[in-house]
Amino acid sequence: MPHNNMRLVTTPPDPHVEQRTARLRELGIREEPDPQFDAVARRLAETAGAPYAMVNFISSQRQFFTGLYTRSESQTSAAMEAAQTAMTPGREMPRDHGFCPHVVARRLPLVLGDVCSYPRFTGNPVVDQIGIRSYMGAPLIDHTGLTLGTVCTVAPETQSWGRPELETIKKFAAEVMELIHRRERS
Repeated sequence: MPHNNMRLVTTPPDPHVEQRTARLRELGIREEPDPQFDAVARRLAETAGAPYAMVNFISSQRQFFTGLYTRSESQTSAAMEAAQTAMTPGREMPRDHGFCPHVVARRLPLVLGDVCSYPRFTGNPVVDQIGIRSYMGAPLIDHTGLTLGTVCTVAPETQSWGRPELETIKKFAAEVMELIHRRERS
């Protein structure tokens, strides 16, 4: 059921977008699918018991899911894909949609077992347009101190995520950063 709330959430300011964009370019991370990040997203979704997971990098205008996993056997998969396609084609989403921009700005993990329990987030477009009811994400913080993006998982139903899942998402973020730094060294 749509919430039809007035937009309660505003996208947080992002004073580091230019530095992040330059750093991502320096690291060779482009707005294109990456099989290694897709594999991480798949494992995250399976570990979290959620149908969707992403490795996400954010520019000034949009988010790009360089790593993406959508469980095709999920009954809600077609609805989510149709809604996402209606918003933007492929692996991208406007910067002001979703919860990852908040994780990047706060530089802290965010676990929302029931998005609708947080009035601050119920007006987010992904709640009504895609049907997201739970979110768990962690920032990808580079050794330079920049937050490059997020690793996250979402589901169309509420989840009972707590401390163990928080530790899990943090481990996946560390794994993605290790992969990025390994690529940088080679």
